[in-house]
Amino acid sequence: MAFWFLFILLLGLATYLMVQRSVAHITRTPVWLLWLVLMTPAFLLSGWTLMSGAKQPPPPAPIIWSIFVCTVLYWLLFQWGREVPRDTQTQAQASESQPTIQPTPEPIVRPIEPTEETLLRNCFPWSVYYVQNIEYRPQSVICRGQLRTTASNAYQQIKTNIEAQFGDRFLLIFQEGLDDKPFFVLVPNAQAAKDKNTPRRDQEKLTRPGLALLLLAATLVTTTLVGMEIAGVSLPPIWKIDSLFKVLSNPDVLFKGLPYALGLMTILGIHELGHYLTAKFYNIRSTLPYFIPVPFFLGTFGAFIQMRSPIPNRKALFDISIAGPIAGFVVTLPLIIWGLAHSDVVALTEKTRVLNPDALNPKYSILVALLSKLALGSLLTTKSAIDLHPVAVAGFLGLIVTALNLMPVGQLDGGHIVHAMFGQRTAMIIGQIARLLLLLLALVREEFLVWAIILLFMPLVDEPALNDVTDLDNGRDIWGLMAMALLIIIVLPLPVAIANFLQI
Repeated sequence: MAFWFLFILLLGLATYLMVQRSVAHITRTPVWLLWLVLMTPAFLLSGWTLMSGAKQPPPPAPIIWSIFVCTVLYWLLFQWGREVPRDTQTQAQASESQPTIQPTPEPIVRPIEPTEETLLRNCFPWSVYYVQNIEYRPQSVICRGQLRTTASNAYQQIKTNIEAQFGDRFLLIFQEGLDDKPFFVLVPNAQAAKDKNTPRRDQEKLTRPGLALLLLAATLVTTTLVGMEIAGVSLPPIWKIDSLFKVLSNPDVLFKGLPYALGLMTILGIHELGHYLTAKFYNIRSTLPYFIPVPFFLGTFGAFIQMRSPIPNRKALFDISIAGPIAGFVVTLPLIIWGLAHSDVVALTEKTRVLNPDALNPKYSILVALLSKLALGSLLTTKSAIDLHPVAVAGFLGLIVTALNLMPVGQLDGGHIVHAMFGQRTAMIIGQIARLLLLLLALVREEFLVWAIILLFMPLVDEPALNDVTDLDNGRDIWGLMAMALLIIIVLPLPVAIANFLQI
């Protein structure tokens, strides 16, 4: 029960930060009100859990209706905040009835001088990309026209011409248009100007190895403490420092938490190293992987890297995005198989759940069921659950992390993958469909409700690559489809026909 309410607390904090970051700057509706609407289904579920003592599942109808009503209410509040206030309309009407001196509009500050427009047009050969019009914006120049060759050849040749005429003043972006006509955008290269004025010593501080090692050590401590509890060690409260230090000073007790800690940190670390090393391969500036330690829950909120350079093309976007989940999954497989082989088989009970490591029902996931049968063999029957070994807990969490990152929505790894495969517009449609499918799955599997709520309000728009038009090759498309297949076999439950065949 305490774990559930701690989870709701963390979900509320994450939701508030997400709302504040994504919509606070485009609506006048208070952030706390939007947050309250989003969290209402979770609060209702928590209230039911508190009253029933988690002895029976909540009725699905009120939860479904609350999600529907809150979604509509959230949209209405968001749109209401984007409308012009009534007092502003009144002032506008009053100003129309009285003669006033209109201020002279400020001229648009163009990224290029008017005399440079001819140089800009010369960068677009008519046989490569025929420029029909040039639009000037305060921080960009948009060149629209007709593509006369392949997208990759056009981007590379025009990029070379732009660099020859303007040096590193601009970043050249090639995007898909709504009318299926790609267009070029020139934006000032702020990073180049910053690098010129930044000492080399400061540029080398990007990776911050000292900070990365400090967070690594702190996360090792917190995950070890959680691993000790998973292994059955009873830890005194944190405020009883003497008793806690006495327990932690025993090496035998301390080592019981290391299998979980090392297993989970290895999976998360290799996942982020996959992103980091692939980014380095494409000469993209990025930080080292940073772990996030917490003294409760799983012992960590995961790890992340920050990329400080634009991604050059959809090929690089795909490779960087898929490298993390694939690397993490490759490490997860041997760990979870070894952990399952050293786990105990227990009887199925009412407490058997997909998120209960003391009585895990392997049939909640196709992949977990197959791996469990492979590791335990005939010991696993139709009436069996699994009491997971700490290493198996780490491996199981690794599968959950892989599945969550592969969700084809927004700026998750899966969102980047479908963006690179199909383009940004199609990726947004796929992301919306994935949201709805996960919401339907949550009606059957209540543990997916939190995922569905988070993804429902996650922005679908992904940041484009510089060359966001050139398609991927067939090999990468196949890898992308395999990644989506991996997501499906982790998330979906084991079909009855396969369960009967495996006798589980």
